[in-house]
Amino acid sequence: MLKEMTLGQYYPVDSFLHGLDPRTKLASTMLYIISLFLANDFRGYLLAFLFLILCVKASNVPAKYILKGMKPILFLMMLTVVLNLFLTGGEPVLFRWYFIRITAPGARLAVFMALRLIFLITGSSLMTYTTTPTALTDGMEKGLGFLRVFRVPVHEIAMMMSIALRFIPILAEEADKIQKAQMARGANFEEGGVIARAKAMVPILVPLFISAFRRATDLAMAMEARCYHGGEGRTKMFPLKYHRCDYIAYAFVFLYMAIIIVLCFVK
Repeated sequence: MLKEMTLGQYYPVDSFLHGLDPRTKLASTMLYIISLFLANDFRGYLLAFLFLILCVKASNVPAKYILKGMKPILFLMMLTVVLNLFLTGGEPVLFRWYFIRITAPGARLAVFMALRLIFLITGSSLMTYTTTPTALTDGMEKGLGFLRVFRVPVHEIAMMMSIALRFIPILAEEADKIQKAQMARGANFEEGGVIARAKAMVPILVPLFISAFRRATDLAMAMEARCYHGGEGRTKMFPLKYHRCDYIAYAFVFLYMAIIIVLCFVK
């Protein structure tokens, strides 16, 4: 599972999405996530699926690579489906066996929650696949610059999120190396019950945390050695500018949001 982690990784290809301004991709991703919570029937989710397919095609990121990144969240998705399927009441009842009961609202909610989780993770990951961490930091800092009026440390927040995204694949690779090293020493992570498997993860988590703290210390020392002092007075080698493709992307996103809103109120 650790090898399947693709969240936070950049996929370097030439595509329409790769050429967009990071502010465009950030705003579009936020609007897409909002649309997933606005959609309340199959028409809305079908439109969200078609929009996501269009974005995947425009990114030139292989579908197999995107599906590979979904494997780590399969357990969370199944847990969400099971909880909504069996714990949601209502009528009519589709299946009943002793205290187990499946209702039509529960089945509908379980399907919608699964689709929402899949679309949310895929749409968010598509932004990191097509945006470098540096561009993502610049886009967040520039796009949220108005918050400086309220004394919000925008640059520091953007830098922390960029570092967190950059460390996700690094720590996943480190955890995979530690797991293989422990297996070479006779550790078994596949047998036993839940408690046994949880105890077996201790030899992985302890060195992983030590490695993470060591990397954080090295990064802090490197930033101090280069006299890093935040975003005040800093200049950019490549200043962000909107181009024609960004306005086209905004037009498509706003058209998509308008249709979603209409579907929410028109039955």
